[in-house]
Amino acid sequence: MLRAVIYAHILFPDFSLILLGYLVCRFTALDRPVWQAVEGVVYYLLFPVLLFQSIVKSPIELGTTSSLMAAGLLSGLSGIALAYALPHVPGLGRRIGVRAHAGAAQVAFRFNSFVGLAMAERLAGAPGLQLMAVLIGISVPLYNIAAVWPMARQGQHHFARELLRNPLILATTAGLAANLAGLQIPEVLAPSAARIGAAAIALGLMAAGAGLQLGSLRQDKALTVSVLSIRHLLLPLLAWLASRWFGLDALQTTVLLIFSALPTSSTCYVLAARMGFDGPYVAGLVTLSTLLGPASLALALGVLGPLS
Repeated sequence: MLRAVIYAHILFPDFSLILLGYLVCRFTALDRPVWQAVEGVVYYLLFPVLLFQSIVKSPIELGTTSSLMAAGLLSGLSGIALAYALPHVPGLGRRIGVRAHAGAAQVAFRFNSFVGLAMAERLAGAPGLQLMAVLIGISVPLYNIAAVWPMARQGQHHFARELLRNPLILATTAGLAANLAGLQIPEVLAPSAARIGAAAIALGLMAAGAGLQLGSLRQDKALTVSVLSIRHLLLPLLAWLASRWFGLDALQTTVLLIFSALPTSSTCYVLAARMGFDGPYVAGLVTLSTLLGPASLALALGVLGPLS
């Protein structure tokens, strides 16, 4: 219990930025249209630069990180499978609309990279930040493909075009390719890239707070409980099992548990709305997931972590 309280205290600086974003958006002249523009800048420019910089900063040693990557992919694929299976669960499937599920399934497995990078650096320093960047790098393409696929099927969108327009997939793919090729950001540009990365984390957390909405959650309660249970309870448990299975060391286990317990991506509702699905409902799920984030991170780090 004491460990959970300590980790919740460590989470406070990052979640205070989310709260600040909410308060600024609701009670000042910097209202929702302003933050929609900020989200666009973060999503299409700042955060791709941060991802690229974090991935290429230090060479990826496949021998030492292969177990972490395998554990991350295994737990992530398990979360995707659980999310996809919800309409087929006896007794639950008939209470879940197919179209609502297509837009909301992504909430069960996508993650808020801003919080993940901030938490990894806060708890594990530069080595933790690099490992988190590796997990993000291998997961973003997979998770975005998994997010787009159900909506592309239901909405008859062009699947490949949606993927090629995703800036996070482009940035992580380029970052991994550059790292494995031994390329680095030119020294003269490194300070600028670092400042862009710092801005991306702070503005990304505040933008997540500015987008908080709860009113639309009155609908599809079964779907709401299901996707959030996968995101905040089952995924941390799956990650803990994967860490044991692959024999991860203490640092890798900590990073994987952080990764598994993150609130869902604040861009879920942007993607759902852009593809013609129920944006306000998905925004409500993102809001509730953000509020549940401290609890699931405290569970992962304060309860499951010591068991490893």
